[in-house]
Amino acid sequence: MVSNPEFAENSSPFGSEIQELESPEGELHLRFVLPSEMGFVLPAESIREVMQQSPDQITPIPNASPLLLGTMNLRGQIIWVADLAQFLGDSMILRTDRPEIPVIAVEDQDTLLGLAVSDMRGMRWLSPEKIKIQLNDVPDNMAPFIRGGWLPDDDEEGIWHLLDHVAVLRSARWGT
Repeated sequence: MVSNPEFAENSSPFGSEIQELESPEGELHLRFVLPSEMGFVLPAESIREVMQQSPDQITPIPNASPLLLGTMNLRGQIIWVADLAQFLGDSMILRTDRPEIPVIAVEDQDTLLGLAVSDMRGMRWLSPEKIKIQLNDVPDNMAPFIRGGWLPDDDEEGIWHLLDHVAVLRSARWGT
């Protein structure tokens, strides 16, 4: 079979043209929105897992911070799930009366936290050189948790705010 002359010729169904893939520029980020449709991004390397969680799989804990929806089991590890919109002081409330809630598990060192958001908007390569540091549209209560943002592409609206997940994880707001 190897000596068959048909295999020596170009028998590729794709022909002899090989298309080279363009390498993406920048760093890979997950895009998501809060209930107010304010857009955020997180660097892919800061994310442990992204999931759609059934609300009945998030166990409310009595006397816990109102910023926390409860706990959930993530592959045998119990983690807290936070309402990111409420934590950041978003103007709208996260709907939990739906079949699934998007949750982003972020980590830093030994700390792991699930961030419940309104909707996921996919992954995007974003160039650090194009980040805008001064953001005038960010409310004061959100400013400590945002490192900048990207202006929208031609096919989208609104700024994508770069969330500082370490600042969220280490915030004193969790004690209130």
